[in-house]
Amino acid sequence: MARPTTTDKLLAGAVHGRGATLNPAGRFEKARTELFDDGWQTLGTPLPPLPTRVTDERARSILSYNDSPDLDFDRTINPYRGCEHGCIYCYARPSHGYLGYSAGLDFETQLLAKPDAAALLDAELRKRNYQPALVLVGANTDCYQPVERERGITRQVLQVLVNFRHPFAVITKSALILRDLDLLREAARLGLVRVNITVTTLDLELARTLEPRAATPGRRLQTIAELAGAGVPVGVMVAPVIPGLNDHELEAILQASAKAGAKQARWQFVRLPYEIKDLFGAWLQTHVPGRADRVWALLRDVRQGKANETEFGTRMTGVGIHAQLLQQRFDLAVRRLGLDTPLPPPDASQFRLPPRPGELPF
Repeated sequence: MARPTTTDKLLAGAVHGRGATLNPAGRFEKARTELFDDGWQTLGTPLPPLPTRVTDERARSILSYNDSPDLDFDRTINPYRGCEHGCIYCYARPSHGYLGYSAGLDFETQLLAKPDAAALLDAELRKRNYQPALVLVGANTDCYQPVERERGITRQVLQVLVNFRHPFAVITKSALILRDLDLLREAARLGLVRVNITVTTLDLELARTLEPRAATPGRRLQTIAELAGAGVPVGVMVAPVIPGLNDHELEAILQASAKAGAKQARWQFVRLPYEIKDLFGAWLQTHVPGRADRVWALLRDVRQGKANETEFGTRMTGVGIHAQLLQQRFDLAVRRLGLDTPLPPPDASQFRLPPRPGELPF
């Protein structure tokens, strides 16, 4: 049986404080719903603010592994499923379908937390055959989304990683990461950590609808500055780049990030797998209808006529003239701004097994 969702109908416009304008049934569900005018002329009536509900998940493991040649890490930790930031383009949205939820509003309002994450991680790192290597915290959904303020699961995970002297990286859009500056500063002193702050746009109005509950662009730049000032290796991720929407900001984002203290930069082209293409299309028609056709035309040009590309090597950057121009612009800007030097790789040689509570140190 499917889980109860935020709403059992498709919406016809923006919902205050949320990114998606639709809440379609997940692609694994047998039932579908359609808009229907019952004569009361209520179609398109704005819904009241939707609450966020958090359910605890009793996970059996916390490390997820991948073998993608596009990535420089083979393992990740995600303390939460779903993300209240509500970024309409988020490539993690379809994963909510495996839980019986919608990739639309459910992804932003029906969250699952993993309260045992730190204990699970401690146990997995103690396994006899475990080999340490860089782990990315927050690869799928943001590990510093608003619910982290109360739950503190990410902080617990970082504490375990520091205790084990395990190399890790963090990627986030949230200034909440500064709460854990004590742990990050210690990890940086040991050469264990690097951080990337995602900056999608400098346009406050665009950010308000594109990423409704993430930190403002200015706050993200301030976060880069505070991390850099504390000696934490920090870079900027310009992502996603959306043609006809924010691609003209590429150089400005890089320049502002370099000025704030970022030492390295990366970028990614927008990815629209599965349900996301419909959610994104509805968002365009709701928020920027005058640009929707041009955005879609450019997207399909970069994706060889499709909305998405899954091939390794091109799925992150696209193909064709427009993709090549974006890459050239990026390369020129990072060289000019000194953002083309990779951050130091976190050191795996210091890995150790700390004593358990009650044990004597060895």
